[in-house]
Amino acid sequence: MSQARDHHHGHRTNRQPTRRPDPASWAASLDQSRCGAYIAVVVTAVTTSLVALLVFLGDAGMSWLPLLAVGPALAAATCRPWGVLGIGTLATGLGAVLGTQTGEPLRQLAVTLAALSAVTLASALASLLRGRRERVLAAVRSVAETAQNALLRPVPATVGPFQVAVRYSAAAAEARIGGDLYALVPTPYGVRLIVGDVRGKGLPAVGTTALVLGVFREAAYDEPDLLDVVERIERSLTRNLGPDDFVTAVVAGYPEPGRMEVVNCGHAPPLLVSGRAAVTAIEPTHPAPPLGLRSLVVRRPSLQVLPFADGDQLLLYTDGVTEARDCGRAFYPLAERVARHACDEPSRTLAALHDDLLAHVGGRLHDDAALLLLRKPAAADPAAAPPMAAEAP
Repeated sequence: MSQARDHHHGHRTNRQPTRRPDPASWAASLDQSRCGAYIAVVVTAVTTSLVALLVFLGDAGMSWLPLLAVGPALAAATCRPWGVLGIGTLATGLGAVLGTQTGEPLRQLAVTLAALSAVTLASALASLLRGRRERVLAAVRSVAETAQNALLRPVPATVGPFQVAVRYSAAAAEARIGGDLYALVPTPYGVRLIVGDVRGKGLPAVGTTALVLGVFREAAYDEPDLLDVVERIERSLTRNLGPDDFVTAVVAGYPEPGRMEVVNCGHAPPLLVSGRAAVTAIEPTHPAPPLGLRSLVVRRPSLQVLPFADGDQLLLYTDGVTEARDCGRAFYPLAERVARHACDEPSRTLAALHDDLLAHVGGRLHDDAALLLLRKPAAADPAAAPPMAAEAP
């Protein structure tokens, strides 16, 4: 199952909450560790009983005793070193008792017991090294979590006149940050937002994500014209990216009531949901290349102006959603499913879409996927709230 991170929060300010350890995660990890230890004990008990039965009832004698090494070997994958040593000591002691009772030659018995002791010590060392690696991985995860909070900041449930919800799903089970990016900020020129997809994976993609979001948050607050915001991002990427790197993105702004501005730079078209869940793809009137590739063409991105009335919704997303395939290799029909699941609460809409997306792909995404949904509630809508004051990013 992919790591679906829901950044929908109920606060109404831009102040970021302090991350605290999740007791539920700790409990799950503890339960998993205990379960592994129980399995090791049960397998050890079954193996020991089976070996004892074979020794007493069979005629092969000592040839079955080496199977007692299964206990400490399995325990190395689940138990701590002291637990491994305990299980290994039990197996060795049992081997000595069984070998003595069956009257096996002392030299052969000594070799078998030495082998069991060696396996026990090696398994304890393996358990110790595994524990160290797990602690290092936990520290790396903690750093990644902090980095994500700095880059992909949690989005409030209400920003300016909008209800907002975000869903970010990492394809890798242990991933915290991928190549998808999003940000939404209130500015003196209205609410502005960006959703994009960085070419590539891994740390280089994370570095580019940090660059784009940093420039956007500054430019969105400083530049009155949305096209100038895009231009500043383009100039920064031109200076810092390699010749084959680029970022597809949609940048949008709401400068005044009823007016939504959209600039599409090689990204998937946003979906406008209006009326009774009527879904329209906002295709660019003059297609522009992705950010970072402006030098290849002369044409600048164009500014599209959309009417955006009360009750309308705008969905921005990355190609990890639309390019998700089912077992029959069919793409995910996003527009159709948005029409099916759209409601007056963006968080519920995205939750339904996310569950539907996972069902479509069979439970696991193969690419990062981001969804950002904006809704303009009507004045009489109970969900409508006073606009949030603009703050510097």
